[in-house]
Amino acid sequence: MSTHAKRERLLLADLLEATGPDASTLCEGWTTRDLAAHVVVRERRPDAAGGILVKQLAPRLERVMAEFTEKPYEELIQLIRTGPPRFSPFALKQIDEMSNTVEFYVHTEDVRRAQPDWTPRELDPVFQDALWSRLERTARLTGRAAPTGLVLRRPDGQTAVAHRGTPVVTATGEPSELLMFSLGRQRVADVALEGDKEAITTLREAKELGI
Repeated sequence: MSTHAKRERLLLADLLEATGPDASTLCEGWTTRDLAAHVVVRERRPDAAGGILVKQLAPRLERVMAEFTEKPYEELIQLIRTGPPRFSPFALKQIDEMSNTVEFYVHTEDVRRAQPDWTPRELDPVFQDALWSRLERTARLTGRAAPTGLVLRRPDGQTAVAHRGTPVVTATGEPSELLMFSLGRQRVADVALEGDKEAITTLREAKELGI
């Protein structure tokens, strides 16, 4: 596993262990146990994980998720720590970095920011650049359901168009915060929004933003 993905994987595993199986997360209806099961199923059960994106496969995903949530919590955490089996595409370093860096960062924040005493996490510039690179490539996908036009802007002025349309709202923040915002965590993302006031309110309250 490569640097960013491996680090975020271990951080997530440690955090899940520390918070226990019944803690809240930002994922609606999910406890930390549910989130841990999701991470394991995504990596180890490709026959079911397709249900995350394909509605026709959702019933199978639900059955497999139910099976994994019944496993001992400590076992789920250990499976996350050890990573995917050799036959999994996620075992390839390039795919691990491309697919898991964002996955594990966001889910770590899903746990951290759901706790009442959470504090902002300092991220190094190299990691912020890695998150921005990913966000640039996926901005149109994650922003496709935005109810307004949406432009993402870093503090240094770099921009990515997430959704074309009017009125336009510009969200400014560090890549890590723009990523959380783009993936439906508007309520806890540290971004500044500029544009029409009604459009900003609509965007902040949108439930369909992100994937």
